[in-house]
Amino acid sequence: MTKRIFKHLRTKIFAGILVILPLGITFFILKFVFNTLDGILDPLMPRLTVYLFNREYSIPGLGIIGFFLLLYLIGVVATNVLGRKLVHWADRLFTNIPVVKKIYLSSKQLTDAFSATRKGSFRQAVFVEFPQEGNYVLGFVTNELTDLERQTKVTVFIPTAFVPPQGFLLFLPKEKILPSQLTIEEAIKAIMSVGIVTPHTLSVPL
Repeated sequence: MTKRIFKHLRTKIFAGILVILPLGITFFILKFVFNTLDGILDPLMPRLTVYLFNREYSIPGLGIIGFFLLLYLIGVVATNVLGRKLVHWADRLFTNIPVVKKIYLSSKQLTDAFSATRKGSFRQAVFVEFPQEGNYVLGFVTNELTDLERQTKVTVFIPTAFVPPQGFLLFLPKEKILPSQLTIEEAIKAIMSVGIVTPHTLSVPL
């Protein structure tokens, strides 16, 4: 009886850690970026508003605004001819550094999988029960393989919402996955928008 209780507690606590750890890491990274940008922009804004409006204004949330502006500028640069050359140069640089190479290529492959310009990285958008029965999450079938007992297994990537390159890789029997009516693109939009952009009906018994 005691062993069963201990096993139950250990399983649930571990499941909680699996869910909260990527979110916690993402939170602290974003907080660091926002605070850094706040520290840079805060001293500059009063001077800029005085110059433009002859009056000092305080704008809250400069770090968040600066972060999305930075992402936009990087996107603009990366999609023009010069930017593509810079990205290609950075690719060659990082892929020639022994330790960095593995981390960089793994991250790039996962990021490319979520790019609308890349096709075939994900085979199907599905629902699986995770981290426990009765709780459904949206994932992507990435591969199909056969185990030592000749049983077909499916690899399913479960991304975390808002920052999808992070997530979990599950090896499941084929009968454990529930196909959804979502296309890959629709599923990615649903995850990136934390569920805001989703169809009104889903083919899973929620």
